This record gives sequence, structure tokens and C-alpha cells, in this order.
Amino acid sequence: MLAKIKEILQNIRTSRLMPCAATALVFLAVTGIIYATAKPATHLIWILAAILYLLLTGLYFGLIRYVPGSAEVMESDSFLGNMTLELIVKMPYPVIICNAAGNIIWNNSAFSQRLGKRNITGTRFETFSGVSLTDIRSAGQDGGVPVTVGDGSYSVRCYAVSSKSKRYYLTLWEDRTELENAVRTMNEEDTTVAYVMADNLEELAQYAKESTRAAANELERLLKEWAASAGGILKEYQSDRYIFLFRAAEMADFIEKKFDILDRIREIRVGESSLSVTVSMGIAQISGSLADKERVAAEALDMALQRGGDQAVVKSPKGLEFFGGKTQTVQKRTKVRARVIANELASDISKSSNVLIMGHRAADFDCIGACLGVARLAAFCGVRFHIICNYKDPNFSKCYNRIRQLEEYRDGTVFVNAAEAQELIESRTLTVIVDVNNKMQLEAPAVAEISRRTVYIDHHRKTAEFDEPPLISYIEPSASSTCELVSEILEQSIPSGTLLKEEADIMYAGILLDTKQFTRNSGVRTFSAALYLRGEGASPADAQTLFKSCLEDFISEARFESNVVIYRRALAISCNDEEGNSSSDRIAAAKAADKLLTVEGVKASFALCRIADKIHISARSSGEINVQLILEKLEGGGHFDSAATQLPGTMSEALTRLKGAIDEYFAENAA
Repeated sequence: MLAKIKEILQNIRTSRLMPCAATALVFLAVTGIIYATAKPATHLIWILAAILYLLLTGLYFGLIRYVPGSAEVMESDSFLGNMTLELIVKMPYPVIICNAAGNIIWNNSAFSQRLGKRNITGTRFETFSGVSLTDIRSAGQDGGVPVTVGDGSYSVRCYAVSSKSKRYYLTLWEDRTELENAVRTMNEEDTTVAYVMADNLEELAQYAKESTRAAANELERLLKEWAASAGGILKEYQSDRYIFLFRAAEMADFIEKKFDILDRIREIRVGESSLSVTVSMGIAQISGSLADKERVAAEALDMALQRGGDQAVVKSPKGLEFFGGKTQTVQKRTKVRARVIANELASDISKSSNVLIMGHRAADFDCIGACLGVARLAAFCGVRFHIICNYKDPNFSKCYNRIRQLEEYRDGTVFVNAAEAQELIESRTLTVIVDVNNKMQLEAPAVAEISRRTVYIDHHRKTAEFDEPPLISYIEPSASSTCELVSEILEQSIPSGTLLKEEADIMYAGILLDTKQFTRNSGVRTFSAALYLRGEGASPADAQTLFKSCLEDFISEARFESNVVIYRRALAISCNDEEGNSSSDRIAAAKAADKLLTVEGVKASFALCRIADKIHISARSSGEINVQLILEKLEGGGHFDSAATQLPGTMSEALTRLKGAIDEYFAENAA
């Protein structure tokens, strides 16, 4: 009993004794007066009321608050509040508290230590941090929002709290400066793998054999100086082929200088000629094992070679970046690769149930001739084949009229449209794509998407990686035409006399078209292919008849020639914005672009033609300006001196975009 009384006395709130005592005295005084003046019958009632009032008052003010365990409960709020405040003040994490308006009203000592003597009280949180409280709250509390203040990097979380009906925001700042610095250092010190390969020393040796070794030595000297300046390692693993290992931090400097080593190497001349030495590079800017980096670097080098060489290709998780590509390719003399490709292609065709052959939309003679050449190889292998085409195309009509009497093409089942081709796809179907490597320009893109066994044969520079690796990728930008490549394959694969004369005529016309009657981009292998086709019965006179145009086409060409402007003093731009233009006007645009190059002082020409709701652009160059790089900026492609693209929108919008791409090209190649 004594212990309980002692516990009750200990739980009396001394802070409330005075108000309780004062209240009791006032009540006793009042009840005393009433008791003295009241009748005796009411004495007991007032006494009971006084006792009841005293008990209620005592309970209300907490004179006696003894209930088992109630002492701990009533003191916990005060204890936790004090402990939380002390924890926020002393915790090692920086803390900032803002009011509902987003102004900073308090920060703990941990933040003060990082800020020095700077006072941020009253500053708007968004002004101080660069991030609004709303953004931090909407990001959730799992990872926080990255914020940089001064030299520190933080991950910030926001918590909403209330006190006395007011709202506050408590932000917790996790210091990640050391972690991010460690990650940055690790990334900068990571090893990057690159392959470097001389493009044309072997070909240049045909002009000055005695000077080739000196040029190779000069090339090696420049490359080693470049590698040493970056603190890297350069080793020659094969003749004129190198592997280059360097710190990833050096890539920023290489990209900023746009791989100027390519320009320095281009100044190396072989003998007294004006022929430049060029190299191609493939760089793997990825994380992972050295084996992964070596593989990616090899893929990037292959891309550089398929784009014509004289350039560096950087492959990163973001995609591909291209630097250089300022010179035309030198045509290869050897046919070793053609022989290997011929064997692989014949083997793949023989293993197939059927072969689908297609080229690009608005097929020209080079595209159609290459399709017929591959069809002849499929026929020789005894495999069923089909050519995907557009029956309404005027070029196809000319070629079809030439071959429709032949036995293989007489039944009308060889040529199919895009919809019919999809029905012919089987598990072992082989799709051979010629004269194009951009899926957006295919005659039947859906067929390429569905087919799992694909072959590419093309002479245009490669613009992007394939979604899925093809069985064969034979892309030779140094070749004059795709018909040249297919002719070499046929020469290595089928007996002499197998190719029909009409097929040879169309293939010969394809070479004539892309070489402008053997006046441009013609090399030893070009004339060798023409000689093979002549041996198979091709007639130059018969091939020339395919180039005859009707009166409407002649008039269409004249429209371009009457609407020409000169841009940047060396580029001719011609437009035909008539709404009634047809697909044949695209050919007229290409011819007009060729003819504009004959104007004195014109180094490149662009012919723009409206066909339906798109603007078609044909570009040509005399060899000083890379029109392929210009039109690549407009999602087009082609060769150094011949390229094309198509744009949606109006003619004025297309002109604006074209001039912007030209300006960007000249800005990038100002040096």
C-alpha cells in the first residue's frame, strides 16, 4: 500500500499544482458563501458537489494520473520529440528543412560543415539546389534525385511533415561525391580497344612500288606518335594493321579534335603522285571484358571499311559515330574476296528451298541487272527463285520487255510484288538484297523483316548496322556498281556461256549507268567486269538503247535546268515543284544533277523533285565534296560522289534542311 501511495505521489505533475490549488481555493470560497446562506436541507448537496468538483478538477489537471503503465505513455511523446530533434541536429547526413513556400528555414551542422560559413536560411530551395521540391517528391524516395552543389554530388530525398497545422519539407542529402569520383576515375582508367588499318597502301603500290615502304614507315611513325601522346600502346599484328590500347579518358580529346590524325595521315603521299595514304579505325567505346571490346572494335572497323574507308567509327552503347570520310575510295585490285563470297553465296543458295531477290525502290538498271545476275546463279544451282519488283516502274518495264521472251521469264511467275513475296517465305528461304543496304529504301521492307536468312550485295556506303547479322555482307564502296560485284561472283561461280545475252545487256547497262559511260569511278575491276559481260554476249549498242528517253522525260529535264541557283559559290541547286510529277521525274532529276556538274565552277549539284507528298533529292559531286556525308544528315546515303534521299514536307522545307546539312558539312570540314 505504501509503495502505491509513493508511486502516486511521484506521478503528480508539479507544474500543474499551482493552477489546481488556485482553482480549489476559488471553488471553496464560492461554496462556503453558498453554504453559509443556504438552508440546512441543502448542506449535504453542496458538500457532495464540492467533493465531486475537486475530484474532477484533480483528474483534469493531472494531480493524480495513476493508471498502471500510463506514466510511460504520457512521457513518450516528449521523449521521442527530443530524441528526433537531437538526431537531426547531430546526424552526419546533411539535412535542410523548408517551409511550405519552398524557402529554407534551417539546416543541420553537417550541411554547414560542407558549405563553410555560408548562410542559406531564407534562400529558395530551387535556387540553391537547381531542383524543385516537387520534382524530388514526385521522384519518390527509393533512389533520390541527383543534385550537385559546389564540388559535392548528392542524392536528395524529400519528406513532408506537419507541426501545429503547418506543413514543412525535410530533405535528406546523401553525399555521393566520393562514390561518383571513384566511378568516374574507374571509367576514365578503363582500357579502350581500337583497330587501325591502312586502306590503300597495297593499291598505291601499283603506281610507285619503291615508295610504298617509305609511306608505310611514315604511317607507322605518325600512328606511334599519336599513340604515345595519348599514353597508349600501338602494336602491328599484321602488315599495315594495328591494335591500339588506350585510356578511355582520351576519347573525349580524340572526338573533340575529330580524329585529326586522319588528316595528318592523309598528307602522306606515295612517290611524286598526288595519291594520299588513308587509314580506317574501329573503336569500341563500351564497358565489359577485353574480348567484348576487341569484338566490337572489329565490327566498327568493318563498318568503316564498308563505308569506304578513310574514317574512324566509334561504337558505343548510344550507337555509331563517324569521323572523316573525306576522300574517295581506291578500287581494290585483288579478286580474292570476290572468290570467297562467290563460294559462300553458291553454297547458301544450294542449301535454300527458294531464293527471293530484291533491290531498292525505284529500281535503276544497276539494281535490276544485279537482280538478274543473282537469279542466274540461283538457276544454275537448281533453286527456285523470284524477283521482287514494281511493275509500274518505267525502268523495270524497259528491262522486262527485253527479257520476257526468254524461257525462264516467260511464264510470268518469276517477278512478284511485295505482297506476293511474303507468301513465298519459308523456313529455308534465302533473301538476297542488292544495290541497297538501308532497309528503309527496300522494295519490300517487310520481306527483309520476316526473312531470317539474308544476304547483302551492294556498292553504296553502309549507313547503319543491321538489326540481325546477315549470312553474307558483301559491301564494297570502291566498286563502280553492284553489277560489277555480281559479274565477278558469276565469273567465279558459273561456266562461261551460262549468262544469257539479254541478262548481260542489262548488267552492262547497270555499269554504264553508275560509271557515266566509264567516265567516273572506273577501275581495273570495272573494265574486267565489262569484259566478262562482253564475253557473255553483252552488246554496248543494245545496252545503250535502254537509256533512250521519251519526249516527256526530255522536257522534264529541261524544267530543272531552267530553275538553278548557286549556293556557297560552288554548289548548284535545282528544283521541280510541280504537283503532277511522276516517278520518271526522279530519273530526270538524277540526269539534271549530272548535267549541272558540267557547269564551270560547280563542284556539287542537287536536284530536288516533288513526287506525291515527298521531295526526292539527287546529289552529284565532281570529287571534291562528299555528297554522301551531306545526305546522310537527311537520312539518305550513297557514294562519295553520288547520293540520294527523300524528305517529307514542302519544297521550301526541304531546301531549308538541305542548306542546313550543307552548312553543317562545311563547318565540320572547315579544316
